[in-house]
Amino acid sequence: MNSTGGPVSGTHTDEEENEPRWLDEREKEAWTGLISLVLLLPGKLESPLRQEHGLTLFEYLVLSHLSEAPRRTLRMGELAFLASGSLSRLSNVVKRCEGRGWIARSPDPADGRYTLAELTDAGFALVEAAAPTHLRAVRHTVLDALNATDQKALARVAQKLRIVPDDFG
Repeated sequence: MNSTGGPVSGTHTDEEENEPRWLDEREKEAWTGLISLVLLLPGKLESPLRQEHGLTLFEYLVLSHLSEAPRRTLRMGELAFLASGSLSRLSNVVKRCEGRGWIARSPDPADGRYTLAELTDAGFALVEAAAPTHLRAVRHTVLDALNATDQKALARVAQKLRIVPDDFG
């Protein structure tokens, strides 16, 4: 036993390992802050995009990542990763965007097992129109409230917590 009455490190029983490790105040504050961001921030960023351009945040992220890619083209798996979504969610969004003339899909000529998504001229024009709206929301909702040190810390924490979609190859 250690000085707190608990088992010495490395000598846990099965029952002790299954007991929950309750959050202390600092952990609870961190968790509550993070989950609030995760649940509330997307809506705050999506609202202006929906109102002004009829786009969801995920649609905007997909189109935006394509606009920055060489030849405005990416493999679907890479695009899903960049937009932080699953392949199935991306497929549904790309299908809708195809129907609107914003994206075209084609087999990858280098390897036919992969599908490429390419941003059309109409899709690029939409991204150009929507980008200032998104930028204003990002600055107003997130970046303007943070100083340079906070921004670096946020980037560091985000990197540490980076979550890759389950179906990302």
